[in-house]
Amino acid sequence: MSNQFNDTFLQACRGEATNHVPVWYMRQAGRSQPEYRAIKEKYSLFEITHQPELCAYVTRLPVEQYNVDAAILYKDIMTPLPSLGVDVEIKSGIGPVISNPIKSLQDVEKLGEINPEDDVAYVLDTIKLLTTEQLNVPLIGFAGAPFTLASYMIEGGPSRNYNKTKAFMYAEPKAWFTLMNKLGEMTITYVKAQIKAGVKAVQIFDSWVGALNVEDYRYFIKPIMNRIFLELREEGVPLIMFGVGASHLALEWHDLPLDVVGLDWRLPVNEARDKGIVKTVQGNLDPAILLATWEVIEERTKAILDEGIKQPGYIFNLGHGVFPEVNPETLKRLTSFVHEYTAKK
Repeated sequence: MSNQFNDTFLQACRGEATNHVPVWYMRQAGRSQPEYRAIKEKYSLFEITHQPELCAYVTRLPVEQYNVDAAILYKDIMTPLPSLGVDVEIKSGIGPVISNPIKSLQDVEKLGEINPEDDVAYVLDTIKLLTTEQLNVPLIGFAGAPFTLASYMIEGGPSRNYNKTKAFMYAEPKAWFTLMNKLGEMTITYVKAQIKAGVKAVQIFDSWVGALNVEDYRYFIKPIMNRIFLELREEGVPLIMFGVGASHLALEWHDLPLDVVGLDWRLPVNEARDKGIVKTVQGNLDPAILLATWEVIEERTKAILDEGIKQPGYIFNLGHGVFPEVNPETLKRLTSFVHEYTAKK
């Protein structure tokens, strides 16, 4: 670990002016990297995360290869669920599959609690390894938000429309709010343990909450999100919110006690600020553009950067995660371009 710690990302999170726009990419660790694919031939995702040395290597790799300004811990939003008694398996090509889905209040009441030091010690060991010995950029910890976790737990796996989840929410409000509180408690405990172990910022992924309208979000989701962020706020690290297809909720997130509003590619930075978002924003190149020619990538990136740098408090990222077909060289070139273009400005 070099002595020179690059805290550009943290400065931007706090809304401070920076020498260049900081960059990191969601799902930057894994998937598109040949080194990672070689590891995946031997180990599953859960097996990698249970080996701190290996997991730290996977987390560190994009920082070394792409020169990004932050690392994000390699793990899955499902990682803490087994400690609650959720029987989850990540199946290749499908995603998380849960063999004991939630169907009633009784199922919710049966859920246990997380004790991070016992249940996810391997996650905390990976964080300590990275933050004390291996990284010269901030490490971002993360957790799945209650709605997104609940959607997997109720549907039994990935879903296109979240019909079962929403039906449960509407038809069983008591069970729903009990579930939100249990998952909210778990999120707070789990994230606090990550911060204590050394992460310098936290992103909450509410990947699928865009399935709800604003009114339902305010009633069924916002109270628990408010509580999560209020509790985490006391830890003094930047807090980021992100979801996909949730542009209509951007102002709701801005209203929460967090620092950074993550934008997917559907909501331009200018438009977000015109709506009244004054906090730091993060985003939001459509990851599909990474398969286009470099001329197209550069043109689209430039347009986003020109909007982003109009005021301090901007972090460049994708509008969702890196996918397997993306060439690592493209991400390396993109990082250099963002740094050089914005340093000149």
